[in-house]
Amino acid sequence: MPVITLPDGSKREFPQPVTVAEVAASIGAGLAKAALAGRVDERLVDTSHRIERDAQLAIVTDKDIDGLEIIRHSTAHLLAYAVKELFPDAQVTIGPTVENGFYYDFAYTRPFTPEDLQQIEQRMAQLAKKDFPVTREVWARDQAVEFFKSIGEHYKAELIEAIPAGEEVSLYREGDFIDLCRGPHVPSTGRLKVFKLMKVAGAYWRGDQKNEQLQRIYGTAWAKKEELDAYLHMLEEAEKRDHRKLGKQLGLFHLQDEAPGLVFWHPHGWIIWQEIEQYMRQVYRDSGYQEVRCPQILDSSLWEKSGHWGHYKDNMFITESESRDYAVKPMNCPGHVQIFNNGLRSYRELPLRLGEFGSCHRNEPSGALHGVMRVRGFTQDDGHIFCTEAQIEAEITAFNAQLRKVYADFGFTDIAVKLALRPDSRVGSDEDWDRSENALRSALRASGLAWEELPGEGAFYGPKIEFHIKDALGRSWQCGTVQVDPSMPVRLGAEYVGEDNARHTPVMLHRAILGSLERFIGILIEHHAGAFPLWLSPVQVVVMNISEAQTAYAETVVEKLQAAGLRVEADLRGEKIGYKIREHSLLKRPYQVVVGDNEMAAGMVAVRARGNRDLGQMSPETLVERLLQERGIRGVSDV
Repeated sequence: MPVITLPDGSKREFPQPVTVAEVAASIGAGLAKAALAGRVDERLVDTSHRIERDAQLAIVTDKDIDGLEIIRHSTAHLLAYAVKELFPDAQVTIGPTVENGFYYDFAYTRPFTPEDLQQIEQRMAQLAKKDFPVTREVWARDQAVEFFKSIGEHYKAELIEAIPAGEEVSLYREGDFIDLCRGPHVPSTGRLKVFKLMKVAGAYWRGDQKNEQLQRIYGTAWAKKEELDAYLHMLEEAEKRDHRKLGKQLGLFHLQDEAPGLVFWHPHGWIIWQEIEQYMRQVYRDSGYQEVRCPQILDSSLWEKSGHWGHYKDNMFITESESRDYAVKPMNCPGHVQIFNNGLRSYRELPLRLGEFGSCHRNEPSGALHGVMRVRGFTQDDGHIFCTEAQIEAEITAFNAQLRKVYADFGFTDIAVKLALRPDSRVGSDEDWDRSENALRSALRASGLAWEELPGEGAFYGPKIEFHIKDALGRSWQCGTVQVDPSMPVRLGAEYVGEDNARHTPVMLHRAILGSLERFIGILIEHHAGAFPLWLSPVQVVVMNISEAQTAYAETVVEKLQAAGLRVEADLRGEKIGYKIREHSLLKRPYQVVVGDNEMAAGMVAVRARGNRDLGQMSPETLVERLLQERGIRGVSDV
């Protein structure tokens, strides 16, 4: 007689084992209809799952995050079902969920076309309407291998062969389609009503470039049509804001095949870079950091000691000289330890805060490169704090406040905090990890911040707090991090003399606010749609004449603005003024100044602000005062 405890604390007793679906029906017909799955003692299960003993149960519906994940996973299976019906010779491989959707990889003799996607989507809708029950079956591992081989699904058979002999595997059947999966899934295909196939991309079997190339079909799925419509609208807006398109349109940067994953910054793009770097340099100074600079290439022996050679070598660029192996640095931390070690340190020097705009290189796969968002060469606003265990909480609490101020100045106020915990592949003892993780939790509590925990997602040398900023389109970007690292100082021999005159190993905190400057600029471009706030705009004001007669006066206005330290561009071409205004509007200039005969005679200028706002006439001195005041205001945009 199992007793089921519901989320509100109420209990229901049943005379015999009961399914999740039956419990939902006992609560009400509406919940029974809405139920997608159950969470039994925190484990997600199908609605058909039988509960045979006392348990805690939550009914999962499409209002839950887990429910939406189940819808998307089930829709991936529906996609595979439709592909097999339309293209029987295609082999299915894997089909997980991803952010906002799902994908499934297929092996097929020819590329799928846009017309194919349309046909597949139509067949998915037909299969969903048939409302096939989705049922779970448990097979012996060898039985499943033989079955998938017999139907020509060799990739699926290979996946199952990797499971230890003698174990059982779970399969899910809907209609004439059966697939390997742990589940859970929706009760029937009729629950899948709102989906759309998005694109086809290349992929490698098991993610290895040495393996066969597959075709990956991406899709998105939602609980309600209005949610899908909102997502598709967001994608349209994101396309307009694409940093690669705007980077070219605004003359900020370019990339080319001769330097994959490396950025050519143009003058206007480099102005933005310098404004950000100088701003962060002031943050360093105000926060007690000392700026340093370390070599780009270090001997492999140092990377072996730090642990990077064993855990990160595949992502490093390796070189050789005079029979010695070197690596181009993928991160700055070992170099900063060398600076700490150069001389005997005292406890009185702690916390010691070192900062570097460190240029790093990582051998990212070519398929993962994406504009300036994912590159092989990048610069970090990197810093490392050497401190005692007793100082950890205060240092991280101060960093949290500093980070939130910086993000606000760049226009980001919606910040999610996540705590990434120990991965399977790691260095250091469990005791070190316990202390490090608890220190981060204490600092978050002291900062008054709520957080989500991410098991297994920490760095190999320590846990980390991740800061995810939300942009103008509601997209989340992980930028800042702070990590506790008790291992690297030990591995690299860092020590200080304590109050007791004995040698001690410091704790090392890794911290960054922006992360990669390249990526952060890409985020800024898309967040502001290229219309940067005045302090970041490469050109803050453009001065235009109506005719050649005002050229000299326009030049004097330019000189006054430049003398005030503003970034000014003069457009004295013999084009019509309407043409000039349209051109500079497309270039998203914050202010346009027009001078004609009337303005010249009165010693005034006509001012237009971005967004087609006519501010009327004012003196050059009044304009300068206005611009200088606005330049000092951060965290706002007129988009």
